[in-house]
Amino acid sequence: MHTFSAPDGTLLAYRVEGGGDGDPVVCLPGGPMQDSRYLGDLGGLAARTGRRLAVLDLRGTGDSAVPADTATYRCDRLVDDVEALRVHLGLDRLDLLGHSAGVNLAVRYAERHPERVARLALITPSVMALGVTIDGETRRETARLRRGEPWFAEAYAALEAITSGRGGPADWPAITPFTYGCWDDQARARAAAEGDRRNSEAAGVFGSEGAFDPPATLAGLAACAARVLVLAGEVDVNAPPKAAAEVAALFPDAGFAVQPKAGHYPWLDDAELFTAEVAGFLT
Repeated sequence: MHTFSAPDGTLLAYRVEGGGDGDPVVCLPGGPMQDSRYLGDLGGLAARTGRRLAVLDLRGTGDSAVPADTATYRCDRLVDDVEALRVHLGLDRLDLLGHSAGVNLAVRYAERHPERVARLALITPSVMALGVTIDGETRRETARLRRGEPWFAEAYAALEAITSGRGGPADWPAITPFTYGCWDDQARARAAAEGDRRNSEAAGVFGSEGAFDPPATLAGLAACAARVLVLAGEVDVNAPPKAAAEVAALFPDAGFAVQPKAGHYPWLDDAELFTAEVAGFLT
């Protein structure tokens, strides 16, 4: 792990994947506030691009320190940490990749520092910072693509309860199979491990009042000339392709791709397809 100091003195950590030449791609994890280890090497993206990945542990997660002021877990306040990493890496402009909730941080960074972003890869995006809404029927429609799966009935009933406002504590873990393109033993093991790697306190603050200002973000992004790629998973209930397409439409010239049979972690479902799409954008 490598470390640097945030503007408030919090010691932050990042790891480097790959050994390629050139500027690294800065990667922001989701969760929100999940230990970045779940990203791994994004299916071999470093090798495919010939570039290093600089994968940030957000404050209070992974090997990064817990801040003195826990209000700094809020998404808009994390922007300063990303800027500090850019300065630490000696980069004039960033190629920035955000996954899931990390997309909110990526676009808020691009809003505030539009001149510092060269490329913006938004993977299975969370949409809160951009003001896009995902209704229950869109999630259920996406889920019904899995109706042939042996676990479908139980998971779909739980999803119906959640999207209609009747969901209970048992329903949230019941919909986990929809997160993965293939709900096999490997996916079950990953899901079980990831539950212990999220800072729940930080996650509660991440999207709290003041974290998002979609009109301001969209206005800031209008000044951002970065190239943009939005990638969705075909069967991703968290970030359905219909919502991801709306995200892409907010940018004047964004590329949009839907990875077949992929869930919320497309590099796990088909690393070859995922890295080909994203590497083609980043190189």
